[in-house]
Amino acid sequence: MVEQEIAQSVTLALNEDLNGLSAAEGDITANLIPENTQAEAVVITRDDAVFCGKAWTQEVFRQLGDTVNITWHVEDGDLVKANSPLFSLTGPARTLLTGERTALNFIQTLSGIATITKQYTSLIASTNCKLLDTRKTLPGLRNASKYAVVCGGGHNHRIGLYDAYLIKENHIMACGGIAEAIAFANKQHPERWVEVEVENIAELKQALDAGAQRVMLDNFTIPMMLEAVSINKANPVQADLEVSGNVDSSTILSFAETGVDYISVGALTKHVHAVDLSMRFVQK
Repeated sequence: MVEQEIAQSVTLALNEDLNGLSAAEGDITANLIPENTQAEAVVITRDDAVFCGKAWTQEVFRQLGDTVNITWHVEDGDLVKANSPLFSLTGPARTLLTGERTALNFIQTLSGIATITKQYTSLIASTNCKLLDTRKTLPGLRNASKYAVVCGGGHNHRIGLYDAYLIKENHIMACGGIAEAIAFANKQHPERWVEVEVENIAELKQALDAGAQRVMLDNFTIPMMLEAVSINKANPVQADLEVSGNVDSSTILSFAETGVDYISVGALTKHVHAVDLSMRFVQK
């Protein structure tokens, strides 16, 4: 994650609350409090979770004036228990309240992604299979979401459309075939890895023969996965095999046990269940 991108995300999020105004003008409720009132607050999680979002929280309060001191009790990637403190804040009461929801929105979303990722990786920990994310992310939070996946113990698939080839059904049709698409890819960007999505064993064989580096087995049954692994092992140059489709907590282990290298799960970043958080002022 680059600092500039985090700063841009935070700026957009704060503008949603403040309508592009300063905190003094935009947060009309916080401005009920006398300007010189100082406060101390603590943020706790109501759920068991994997924490993620420290840098975004720090950036929220930096942009609001850098007058808030944050004491961290956790780090990104830490397992946290329900009702445990995540961090404490001291500073102007107005600033704490203005930044509260923006900071918590980042944490609840990113921690939700990290938490579900940890649950999935734990299910396949007994295998050599790796869990991958996808590009099915919240707009504007691609890299943040993928960072959260890593915090949860997962691995990143390609980041965008620019860093790797993923040749799907429509690409294949428009290019004239699997072999043709792979040949074009290797000619255009030989330094980029090439993955092909296939829907049956015949297409798998075509992709292997054409030199695909990774083959995505789309909606394969377990018998088809086992056959694909066997065919790949017998191939002179083996490709990485990735399973996609019909993956949930009840199927992921049986899929991983077939011997495939990767399983990609769009739900990690698409079906985000936010972690329940709460900020409370400390009575003095």
